[in-house]
Amino acid sequence: MVFALLSGQNLQSKLICYVYFMQEIDPLRNFPQQNSKLSIRIISPSFGHLPPEISDKFGLTQRKTYYFFLFMIDGLTRHGVDLEQFEISDNELLFVLPHQIHDLPTSKHGNDYYKLGFDEDCLSRLPKQYLFLTNPFNTQKIAFSLPAAKRLKSIFEILLDLLSTPETDPELILAHLHSLLTEINTAYFSADKSPADDKLSKYIGFKLFVEDKLTDQLTINGIAENLALNTNSLYSIVKHYSGLSPKEFITKRLILEAKRRIYYSESSIKELAFGLGFNDPEYFSRLFKKSTGKTINTFIQDLSGN
Repeated sequence: MVFALLSGQNLQSKLICYVYFMQEIDPLRNFPQQNSKLSIRIISPSFGHLPPEISDKFGLTQRKTYYFFLFMIDGLTRHGVDLEQFEISDNELLFVLPHQIHDLPTSKHGNDYYKLGFDEDCLSRLPKQYLFLTNPFNTQKIAFSLPAAKRLKSIFEILLDLLSTPETDPELILAHLHSLLTEINTAYFSADKSPADDKLSKYIGFKLFVEDKLTDQLTINGIAENLALNTNSLYSIVKHYSGLSPKEFITKRLILEAKRRIYYSESSIKELAFGLGFNDPEYFSRLFKKSTGKTINTFIQDLSGN
């Protein structure tokens, strides 16, 4: 989608050309599927790559509509997620969630790796929830011990074998996808950060509630009541895990959503503000500048490399 966020004047043509290449095409849905009944695809250095005439259509910056995982076995690469850069090296995994902005590297991805993408339908067919997918600690990268990395590699190898044949029974694929996500979930939550901990569970509940009601003009009292907490307890929990007050957390999440929408919006600033639940576009503009240090138009111009 060509980006054209307007505030009385059209953006420079260079910017429009820049964001034209940030395709909102969903690569997973447009890739030739590796299984006849599941939207899932695995790639390794020697398997699953598309010819350049197809892969070049998707560009290097995408707003994900599916779950993406990169597990690095040998090598080093850099990926961007929501405007933050991450270096991925041996025995580390990067995950990108639906709606996040993913910047792919222009150079080699590493010597040995696995990349995996699957959609919400695949996830819904698995037997449990994987709380790391709420990303409560706001990190896109997970490091694995050597034993865990070996197990993870083995599961990826099995998935690659299963996906080499389009008619493989989906239940076999889903069983190993479940094992893979369980390994990742365990590594994400270290022994001293168990998702079964009551405070962490409340924080995850807070984060899920904010995600679900983000543009509904949330109140701290309303959230605390929904989570069966008083406001002081809610403040303490959110501050402990995020380093932010609940209000600061919500504001930061709204500004992140604004940045994401700017990538693929054809709205005016007024429409963007209303879409995010702000009744006053001028207040939204001031809040954006206070949070980012930039006006919305300056942020747009920086995207073009001006």
